[in-house]
Amino acid sequence: MTLQEARAHLNYLLTLSLRREEAFGPLAMTFIREQDLDQLGLLPEEQFSLIIATTQAFAAEPKRYTIKLELLQKARQLLPKTRFFDPELAQQLDQDIQKTTAELAIYNEVMRAPRAQGFDRQRLIVETDAPEYFLDIAQKRAGAYYQNKYRLTKEAKTAQHFGGPPRKFEPDNASIQKEFPGACAPFMNARTQAFHVMLPFDLKLSRKPDDPLEAGVRIFYAKMGYSFPLRYEMGKLCSYHDGQVLDLALDDPHLIFVSVSGVKEPEFRAPAANSPTGVPSEFVYPLGLLEQTGSLGPFIQISCRFKIWFDASVVSLLIQGAPDLHEYGLQGGSGLMTRSYASDKVETYAESLSQPWQEGLSFNFVNLHLQLSPGVETAVVPYNTPIFTVYPVLNRQCYKFEERQQVEEIRQPSPK
Repeated sequence: MTLQEARAHLNYLLTLSLRREEAFGPLAMTFIREQDLDQLGLLPEEQFSLIIATTQAFAAEPKRYTIKLELLQKARQLLPKTRFFDPELAQQLDQDIQKTTAELAIYNEVMRAPRAQGFDRQRLIVETDAPEYFLDIAQKRAGAYYQNKYRLTKEAKTAQHFGGPPRKFEPDNASIQKEFPGACAPFMNARTQAFHVMLPFDLKLSRKPDDPLEAGVRIFYAKMGYSFPLRYEMGKLCSYHDGQVLDLALDDPHLIFVSVSGVKEPEFRAPAANSPTGVPSEFVYPLGLLEQTGSLGPFIQISCRFKIWFDASVVSLLIQGAPDLHEYGLQGGSGLMTRSYASDKVETYAESLSQPWQEGLSFNFVNLHLQLSPGVETAVVPYNTPIFTVYPVLNRQCYKFEERQQVEEIRQPSPK
């Protein structure tokens, strides 16, 4: 950029500022960041005017004040080099810097509250036959999945800092577009700060038998209140248990066909097992999980053989469909694990007391409960796509909701 071009762009930006255009802040900040204003040859007065106008355009949000403070300090350094240096202006800038610094300190103090005394970090102990995948590889893949999907552009990140004047309707102005999912902290935290369960192979649910995935298929009759596993033999649907031929057509609306592909995650290491003769190695693990797949009314239950031990007196585990699961045409069931199952056999509970580390802990299994969304005939979830999410939450006995006025009345000292 030549000096003439730089000065023309500067005048354009200052014109936007005078007009109180919403695009001024993002465009000015981009110009200041990406260009060396001294090397371009802009006068100190020109730089100072642009920087001050930019600081005035920042949104009144303390989380933006770090950058605002940097610009104020830069303007203070420039001021003595300008023709309009004035002690009162310098004093005003110093006061603005002190005020912004103080407000930023208040914000940081609240945001970085010290950890409560006596805080005991909870341990969630996992039993799984593929720990490297579920605890390490899958979490990395989930983070990369959401970062790639919702990463903000450079322009959108810059636009976050500016609230702007009263807005005008400008839906096609890319400079002010900042309302993207990735800009919402709670939205992203539910994705990037959570524990996700996924599979190293593709999963398909369909109401039709057409084009199943290559590793294997299971069939279920599933409706609200009743479900039953089936198999297809000699052109007929039969009971999965005893082979009894059933009078069901392949287009029955209650049929669900579940199929899986071979393992596609290159770093997945299959658990040691005796592979069935003639079965490709990449099919062994998917077929093992498919064999244990069940149903619960309209939901298909995918068992990952993923068992979690936790202190149920402090922590419960919320499991639910991953935030973006609906985009694949599926709905996930939601459940709250508060203690061990109460429907296992005695041997299961006896085994749960055999090791010292199990003392005081409850156990439960993370299973994926899935059903096709209304109006959806077929859904495919690619490998390494978050399917379910586990959120540790406080046990109901460990917290209490109280109305603020009541709390204030309780804590106010009684009159003497």
